[in-house]
Amino acid sequence: MITPNQTENAEKQIYSQQQEVAYDTREFTVELLVSKYLHGIENDENEIYVPEYQREFVWDKERQSKFIESIVLGLPIPFIFVAEMTDGRLEIVDGSQRIRTLAAFLENKLQLEKIEVLTYLNGFYFHDLSIPRQRKFRNAVIRMVVLSDKATEKVRTEMFKRINRGSDILNNMEVRKGLMRGKFRDFIYHKCATIELLNQLCPLPPLAQKRQELPELILRFFAFIDKYPNYSKGLGNFLDAYLDEKNQNFSEIEEKEKLVLFDNVLQFVHKHFPKGFVKPTGRQQYASKMYFESVSVGVALALQEQPELLQQAPINLKWLNSQNFRKVVEPRFDTHSPKCIKVRIDFVKNALLGSEIDINEVINAENED
Repeated sequence: MITPNQTENAEKQIYSQQQEVAYDTREFTVELLVSKYLHGIENDENEIYVPEYQREFVWDKERQSKFIESIVLGLPIPFIFVAEMTDGRLEIVDGSQRIRTLAAFLENKLQLEKIEVLTYLNGFYFHDLSIPRQRKFRNAVIRMVVLSDKATEKVRTEMFKRINRGSDILNNMEVRKGLMRGKFRDFIYHKCATIELLNQLCPLPPLAQKRQELPELILRFFAFIDKYPNYSKGLGNFLDAYLDEKNQNFSEIEEKEKLVLFDNVLQFVHKHFPKGFVKPTGRQQYASKMYFESVSVGVALALQEQPELLQQAPINLKWLNSQNFRKVVEPRFDTHSPKCIKVRIDFVKNALLGSEIDINEVINAENED
């Protein structure tokens, strides 16, 4: 039997939780939405921004093209969900791939392909559209749900999980953990992911921890080291093939060598990088995948060439705050094209070794198809 006191407590709890998830809806044109995303992005001051750990751009060209086609056709587009922060900026909770696709298209960096309805648009960039069609596209309306700035990070995480609950399929690393069993997989999970210093240097949001993001970072580290500089297109397949190969031929000698290498990298980062695998500038509190890859693999390659760097102090790290480094570690599009991977790793390696950095490669990396 529910007592009046229980009913009263339930109402208080409902009211309290409703306050935390208070929201409103807004409508922006495509042009305004993209402007709010791009303006100030170089200095991490854009009004609508992607939180640090979501900055991978994972949609392939076909999926991007079909999204653009949907807008041209006037089909309903899912709401974009954002959370208002105390400084008035809007953090994207769900919709970063859509916003970045729109930005890529308006900046003429996305060429449409594999479109099955508006087939004549295949091969088009935005500037290839007629002027009236360009205007209509820029003025198309995108609806947005804005979560109140009273919402805590826990509420935002729960919101993200509920939004994606209907399509909550396993991510790549969860599949690998379940199906690709073997010595190397166990090495990643039981010998590397449990290292206390790694967890200290590489803080991840709770949802990322649950979804095996740390083991995936470790897998990427060893794959990028062992296969450098030959990365194939399609990161998921590349990592699958590497894990399968290592599961079959991983030896005790190699395990010891890899543990020493990994420990050296962690010790070097702990000694010289002020916030570990979290970028030293801005508002970031979690590690970024691309920053982790750049720093960990770049450090490892530098140490392989000059082991004496381990004992050297101090290390010149002024380049960490440079615009050029920001460009390679946060390309807006094609974040895991083979060229982008190599360029950002080489940037860190060369910077640590005091080698000249090819700025043209930095600037052109994100244009790699």
